[in-house]
Amino acid sequence: MRVKICGISQAEQGRAIVQAGATALGFICVKASPRYVTPEQIAEICQILPPCDRIGVVANASIEEIRQVLEIAPLSGIQLHGDESPAFCQALRAALPELELIKALRIRQTADLERSDRYHDAIDGLLLDAYHPKHLGGTGKTLDWQTLQAFHPAVPWFLAGGLTPENIGEALSKLHPDGVDLSSGVERSPGDKDLDKVNALFRHLAALT
Repeated sequence: MRVKICGISQAEQGRAIVQAGATALGFICVKASPRYVTPEQIAEICQILPPCDRIGVVANASIEEIRQVLEIAPLSGIQLHGDESPAFCQALRAALPELELIKALRIRQTADLERSDRYHDAIDGLLLDAYHPKHLGGTGKTLDWQTLQAFHPAVPWFLAGGLTPENIGEALSKLHPDGVDLSSGVERSPGDKDLDKVNALFRHLAALT
C-alpha cells in the first residue's frame, strides 16, 4: 500500500519521512494554502530526498501554470484538488504524459462518489478527501468510512481526510484503499511535521500487516 505524506515544507523532515517508510510526498502548490511551498523550495527539498514519488498538489491551475511549476520543481506527479473536469484531465494527460495524474474528489455525501466514474479514462488514480466549504484539504475532517465500503473504482485510489496514527487502524479495518494520504494528522502546525507521529503511523501500519 502506498503511503503519501502531504504538505511537506522542510527538507530534513521530508527525508526523514521517506526513510520512515513513506512512498510519496506531497507538495502544496496552492498559494492560498498555509502549507504552500514555491517551486524553488520544492526543488531544494527534492535534492536531499531518497527515492520516492513527488506529487505537486494544484487546484484549478491551467496547464501552462502547471508547466511553469514543473520547469523548476522535479515532480513525478500532479494531484488536481480543485474543480477540474474530466476533459481538463484528458488535456493535461495529453500535454504531460510522463506525469502520474491523481484527481482528488472532496466528498460531502455518498452521491459525490458517482462523479468518480467520469474520470477513470483520464487519470492514473483518485484521492477521496473530506469536504470543507472553505479549505481544499488538510482540515482534519474524516470521511464516513462506512459509506465508502461499496466504493470500488476502476483505478487505484487514496483514502485521505483526517487520518491519524490513532485512527488509521480503524479506517483500514473497514476499507481497502490502494494508498493513504495524511497531512494534518502528523503535524504540529501546518507544514511542520511531527516525526514522532510519523513514526507512530508506520508502527501502526506495520502492525496491520
